[in-house]
Amino acid sequence: MPVRAVFLDRDDTINYDPGYLGDSNQVRLYPGVGEGLAQLKNVLGFKIIVISNQSGVTRGIITEEQVRSVNEKINDLLSKYGTKVDDFFYCPYHPDFDSPELAECRKPSPKMIFDAAKKHNIDLTNSYFIGDQPTDVECGNRAGVKTILIKNKIGQNEINNLQSPNKRPNFVAVDFLNACSFIEKDFTEKKLD
Repeated sequence: MPVRAVFLDRDDTINYDPGYLGDSNQVRLYPGVGEGLAQLKNVLGFKIIVISNQSGVTRGIITEEQVRSVNEKINDLLSKYGTKVDDFFYCPYHPDFDSPELAECRKPSPKMIFDAAKKHNIDLTNSYFIGDQPTDVECGNRAGVKTILIKNKIGQNEINNLQSPNKRPNFVAVDFLNACSFIEKDFTEKKLD
């Protein structure tokens, strides 16, 4: 039976990003992330899946082992809220350093979402993507999920420029809990239809 999912960008969406985060001791969750994910996963029954570009690997700044270590630390921090990320997908490649075939997974390509949907039998028409960048919104839109843009570091001018259909989010959230509230309301209304 198909499941529904909330896809998440990682850096600057669920955790603060000092730039090419490779030290798991530096992982700090944004306020509301633990509570929000617990609500989405434990109460509403969504699978939680991270979709992340990690070009620091191909750039030689961080290793894949460090990416995995940071991911484990995120789940360690989330365990204090009784929740976790179900799966982490990341693209270690970048078109400036790698072939188009390798870099094909990089957002805004929806490839990682499609891979996750296949692996976990996800119904994309009942799923969502939360991210902090236009590439996250475009990725989610291209995959056919509803998109939420969090204003963690993006300015109003950048948001105003998201006018092309592929780049326009379904909702702009002031913070993580606001994004989760939108999903809960949207999903509950959809169930009542």
